[in-house]
Amino acid sequence: MASYAVGIVKNVQAGPEIVEYLRRIDSTLAPYDGHFIIHGGETEVLEGTRPGTFVVIEFPDRARASEWYASPDYQAIIPLRTENSESTIFLIDGVDRDHKATDVIAQRYPTAHAGGT
Repeated sequence: MASYAVGIVKNVQAGPEIVEYLRRIDSTLAPYDGHFIIHGGETEVLEGTRPGTFVVIEFPDRARASEWYASPDYQAIIPLRTENSESTIFLIDGVDRDHKATDVIAQRYPTAHAGGT
């Protein structure tokens, strides 16, 4: 099942370090079959406030996502981002295409009834 590296980035100090980070990140993804599916883009906030710029990188599974983040090549460029922006970065697993919202009831709320209450 696909796994995602998600970044919420704000207060970016655009400059040579951020440019260098962007130039180098693609080569860190390739060995782990990672690719961008969201990288910035115009955000239409429907509720709440805009938390920052979203970045989502897809990997075939959690193992490869974790291996990418821990890789020496990616670890070497992290300071280029962290010293020039504020970030929240996390890994999260996706769901199958046939996933329904009620699927989480049995997983997270085993004593609840699928029919309500």
